[in-house]
Amino acid sequence: MQLIDAHCHLDTLARGSIELAEAILERAKASGVAKVVAIGQWRREGDFGTTLHLRERFPEVLVATMGIHPHEAGGVLEEDWKLWEALCAREEVHALGETGLDYFYKHSEPLQQQEAFRRHCRLAKHLEKPLVVHMRDAHEDCVRILQEEEVGSQAVIHCFTGDSQQAEDYLQLGCCLSISGIVTYANAEALREAVQGIPDDRLLLETDSPYLAPVPMRGKQNEPAFVAYTAKAVAKIRGTDAERLAELCTANTLRFFRATT
Repeated sequence: MQLIDAHCHLDTLARGSIELAEAILERAKASGVAKVVAIGQWRREGDFGTTLHLRERFPEVLVATMGIHPHEAGGVLEEDWKLWEALCAREEVHALGETGLDYFYKHSEPLQQQEAFRRHCRLAKHLEKPLVVHMRDAHEDCVRILQEEEVGSQAVIHCFTGDSQQAEDYLQLGCCLSISGIVTYANAEALREAVQGIPDDRLLLETDSPYLAPVPMRGKQNEPAFVAYTAKAVAKIRGTDAERLAELCTANTLRFFRATT
């Protein structure tokens, strides 16, 4: 199988070490992972992490994004918003995000999250780049904002964990849905049912590493190599061959992020 991990926090995994990043990517390659979408995000004032440095070191493997997570939406200064806009305009940044809404933790107030989400939507439209969306316990507001900002067709709902109706709501807007290792968990029956109905051309696979390792690696630190377990599980759920599923998800991810092989 040749796979792409459509969502990975490689800078968190690597902890500032090029050597550690290289080892992680070598293990991914050995598992059939040809590319990794590395999520860049705001850490603190003036600091957007090391994703772009890693992308410069591994340009053939990494596809970079740049965003401000909803958890941080309330603490970002206008100067950092301007810096983020400049970073997003760079050619090597293929997508904006992750952005979105998280009403489970509410580390930032919902209205602050919504405004930050809308800023991402509007810049994504202006730059004509795709959008990586985080959503937790905020489905109705997320759908409403994607619809109002008219960006559904250029958005992927990363780590989708909803049911069939929620999946259909996003699909009607034109979104892609990215499936993580959660699909392998015992309590994810509604998600497995939803996965059966995702059209072939809207399906992506991800790890969200270092979080959410799939069965049988659950409890360990997740990494891009483990997306192969998710691919096999999703193929079984959809009643298809794992290699065929990997082929279509790879094509979808390359197309969505406008990346090359």
